[in-house]
Amino acid sequence: MSYNDIFIRACRKQDIDRLPVWYMRQAGRYDPDYRKIKEKYSLLEICQQPELAAEVTLQPVKKLGVDAAILYSDIMNPVASLGIDFDIVKNIGPVIHNPIHTAADVEALRPIDVEGDLSHVIETIRILDRELTIPLITFAGAPFTIASYLIEGKPSKTYIRTKEMMYSQPEVWFALMDKLGDMVITYLKAHIAAGAKAVQVFDSWVGSLAPRDFEKYVLPTIQRIFRELSDYSEPKIYFPGVSSGELLPAIAASALEADVIGLDWRIPIPVGRARLGGKYAVQGNLDPYVLTAPMTIIEEHARKIIDEAIDKPGYIFNLGHGLFPEASLDKLKLLTEFVHRYSSEAIGHRKASILTKEGQ
Repeated sequence: MSYNDIFIRACRKQDIDRLPVWYMRQAGRYDPDYRKIKEKYSLLEICQQPELAAEVTLQPVKKLGVDAAILYSDIMNPVASLGIDFDIVKNIGPVIHNPIHTAADVEALRPIDVEGDLSHVIETIRILDRELTIPLITFAGAPFTIASYLIEGKPSKTYIRTKEMMYSQPEVWFALMDKLGDMVITYLKAHIAAGAKAVQVFDSWVGSLAPRDFEKYVLPTIQRIFRELSDYSEPKIYFPGVSSGELLPAIAASALEADVIGLDWRIPIPVGRARLGGKYAVQGNLDPYVLTAPMTIIEEHARKIIDEAIDKPGYIFNLGHGLFPEASLDKLKLLTEFVHRYSSEAIGHRKASILTKEGQ
């Protein structure tokens, strides 16, 4: 079977005949087969078994016909190697038993030991590299998003303790950013060495910051992460999470050494591209909850996004955030087929129109 590299070509703004498709959290809770596995094992227990984690990663590839696989893992996985004690609690998320509040807490964090503590993740990547005929995306949580869990002790809607540390203890904040930045760099370099074909940095909650605070307290570390990864040819994606449209000009101005920026559903593709100065390929941005609608409505939304996106190279069809448990496997399969079919026709028409104009 031939290797499908359309996702990689889209990341690089190269010519493609149809749009690539993958979905954030495509390996997970909406799939009945996955739910059966979760009856026996927790998320972290699955991650610790490479053959099982690889199987879960492969399930949506086989069922949906997507153009990239996303490693089944969790952004909290590498944090345990730093000395953080946590659980992933159902209907809550990460719950930290030794939260970070002081300079001493930050100082106590150990350097990440990928081979010693996370060999199961590396082995999962190696298995998938052997079995996949599409690119494997691996990922890490961005320092702000990870810090918000470590400081708050659990998911937050206000990030009050996180912002309090930023504003009131900047020296502690930047020390924590440095350590988490080191973690991400080391972790993703190990992923690439094991066979990852693209890496994504998830900054799910950084949209809670004002642009000036993002520029001052977060962006320097993000720049360092991507600068340290710039020697690798594999595409690099930064997803600044939900409500992040106002941060895009700062990303563009920073000359961030990423290839792709993920957009949420609150900002249209043309507006996102304009705010990014045309510097990056873009990924997104269907509202995940559109998937609750009838297929005619889902296709209508997808069609509008595609029509807005195909006039320029460098677009990957995805959701504006992760899949939710109630999403329909059947609708996702139909949506993938629709995006492939419609984008192929639309790109074909566009190319024919350009050739016609050039021949006149």
